[in-house]
Amino acid sequence: MQQKKYNNVRATLAIAKASFRSILRSPSAVIFTLAFPLIFILVFGFIGGGGVRVDVGVDKASDLENPVYQALQSNRLIHLITTQTEEEMQANLSKGRLDAMINISKNAEGQKPAYRIDLQTTKASINGGAIMKSVLNNILYEMNMQGIEPSYAELKETTVEGREYKTIDFILPGQLGFSLLSTGIFGTAFVFLSLRIQLVIKRFFATPVQRYSIILGEALSRMAFALIGALFIICIGHFFFGFTLINGVRTVVDMLLLSALGLVVFMGLGFVVSGIAKNESSVPPIANILTLPQFLLSGTFFSVSAFPEWLQPVSRALPLTYLNDALRKVAFEGASLLDVSHQVLVICAWGVGVYLVAVKVFKWE
Repeated sequence: MQQKKYNNVRATLAIAKASFRSILRSPSAVIFTLAFPLIFILVFGFIGGGGVRVDVGVDKASDLENPVYQALQSNRLIHLITTQTEEEMQANLSKGRLDAMINISKNAEGQKPAYRIDLQTTKASINGGAIMKSVLNNILYEMNMQGIEPSYAELKETTVEGREYKTIDFILPGQLGFSLLSTGIFGTAFVFLSLRIQLVIKRFFATPVQRYSIILGEALSRMAFALIGALFIICIGHFFFGFTLINGVRTVVDMLLLSALGLVVFMGLGFVVSGIAKNESSVPPIANILTLPQFLLSGTFFSVSAFPEWLQPVSRALPLTYLNDALRKVAFEGASLLDVSHQVLVICAWGVGVYLVAVKVFKWE
């Protein structure tokens, strides 16, 4: 009687099914993937708050030597941006990535007022524009109180059309990225270390199952669980707090594809941790070294541009920064995956490097 050929595809799916069930029974997996990010979304969704900082583009033709501009420079609420072109600033203003744009010009000598301040705000950032206008009015008021003539500068405001950029539009992609990071690193590291310590993987070698079936089965289960969690987070944000999905279902699909790519990279970091760690108690310290800097510096709660300039290159070297940026552009700006190809390529480059290290340090027993 001819022996039936062993089916590794069936073995892979069986491992994936068993692993998925074990994830559902794990309180820590549910907390890091769903509960913890959801708590932050609920908090920021209800209070609508966070750190206050107004990003203001400065027109290239502006006079930068007058007291108004110097007062804006010393104001901690205002972040003046001088490196962008006028076209870039106009585009960012309409998308809510800038709160306002300012042009301070000097009138002809002897003409009153001496300066003209043209302020452009946007409906995409109503609060930011209102703060900027209030700051300018306070500056002009203080100048008048100090004896500078009341007609020193004339303020004229125009409003640019754009979608309102809500707090949830920034917070939700960051929390989604954090969820994927935690699931990929902690989940993968603990599971494979446990399988190795308990000699489960070693026992697999006594069966016809291939090595790739073990890894692929675990990967599929975590991918399914993480994407279900991602979809849940996106739906909660959209239907309860108005999270912007500019292209509807297509945007959701693009966000899930980006989430899958990010999870693959973060799982690679988990493999690295499981290869380095000698026991389960050593997993959290090693994993935190990889997760905490990304959680704090990758734009999860605050824009990377809010950090000191010396710290920004560190932030822009982390894979979670590019995942968060891509998710926000796809969700709010309606960017396609092709439009965020730069972010995708950087994430892929991280993936290649991470798995090369994982191969070197991974242990089967």
